[in-house]
Amino acid sequence: MPSPPRPAARLRPRLPSPLREVHDERFARHGVRLLLKRDDLIHPDLPGNKWRKLALNLEAAAGRTVLTFGGAYSNHLRATAAAGRLLGFPTVGVVRGDELAHRPLNPSLARCAADGMRLHFVDRTTYRAKTSPEVLEGLLGRFGDVVVVPEGGSNALAAQGCTELGRELAGEVDVAAVACGTGGTLAGLAAGLAAGQRALGVPVVGGGFLTGEVARLQHEAFGSRAGDWTLEERFTFGGYARTTPELDAFAADFEERHGLPVERVYVAKLLFALTALAGEGAFAPGTRVAAVVTGAPDDALQESSASR
Repeated sequence: MPSPPRPAARLRPRLPSPLREVHDERFARHGVRLLLKRDDLIHPDLPGNKWRKLALNLEAAAGRTVLTFGGAYSNHLRATAAAGRLLGFPTVGVVRGDELAHRPLNPSLARCAADGMRLHFVDRTTYRAKTSPEVLEGLLGRFGDVVVVPEGGSNALAAQGCTELGRELAGEVDVAAVACGTGGTLAGLAAGLAAGQRALGVPVVGGGFLTGEVARLQHEAFGSRAGDWTLEERFTFGGYARTTPELDAFAADFEERHGLPVERVYVAKLLFALTALAGEGAFAPGTRVAAVVTGAPDDALQESSASR
């Protein structure tokens, strides 16, 4: 008798995600080819790295309540809530900012609630200590038997799930680049690439902590550092969910050139960084560079997020 499909497989993800080359003169003039790895097309409710990072975590949860963390506009919270609705398991979202408990839900959190997620608001000091035994014990005491998935979904299982992204690019590109928030996607991507390929992470948040975080995730997932990877930290544009007129103009121009809506929090910073690096001569002529498109824009949510 055949075994039942794995939980995430029941969502019928589109895999492998499409890899499409785009002609952009800012790359072509340096002999560089730009390709877009369209992970945003994997699933309408769990796009991009959200599906890849959650798949093994959902399998490990085995239908139990999943408790996870995020800010008021967290893509990860929305993806987890959607997975809970689609697969029929309970979800709890621990949200940064106890002041939000007494306000109308923003569109992002309203979507989480509509998908059945129980929202629990905590003050920012508690949120910063969310991985401490004291805070975790308090949450377990409140919500009972839950499976805890960290902020952004980045843990060893997420990194293992993201190795498939690297495998899908084997032999297709020389450099695979992805925007980074918590480091799980880069950790897995680098591990899945073949010898001679390298991964490039573009942090969307400052602080310089991601090098250590990616290394930690790889040690937990694979036992050691895996693959050839580096970080390019010059393109945070002021921090998470922040933008500038220069970045907005770049994203609008890219959309017009290539007919691709550009998500502003992650993808715009990635594409801006790659364009700048190509202009600086960072890629040798003949280099094939893939930009992993991890999500599509949601205008209402992004406008609110960028103006926080």
